[in-house]
Amino acid sequence: QVQLVESGGGLVQTGGSLRLSCAASGSLFSINAMGWSRQAPGKQREWVAKIFSRNNNAAVSDSVKGRFTISRDNAKTTAYLQMNSLKPEDTAVYYCYADLINGRGTLWGQGTQVTVSS
Repeated sequence: QVQLVESGGGLVQTGGSLRLSCAASGSLFSINAMGWSRQAPGKQREWVAKIFSRNNNAAVSDSVKGRFTISRDNAKTTAYLQMNSLKPEDTAVYYCYADLINGRGTLWGQGTQVTVSS
């Protein structure tokens, strides 16, 4: 079993920064990758970023490229999403997720609200 606990959301002005954290516990060996998706009011959930456990290869969506960075700590228990140059359109609930190995599916965190004021 893997559990995910998110933290770090909040209210920030346009151009500001926030860092989200996603702490994983349990069967960490079963995590293939961790990442974030977000969902704004009235919109579908959108993938934001992903980082692989084995080699730390990372990717971010075009909508946040150059502004957001995903990383993990050396123990690979916590993933981070550093969000810079935030825009009002980044306002959403951000969900951490973990892709499990061997087709075991995806687990989701509880979500954290990010609000960017104009």
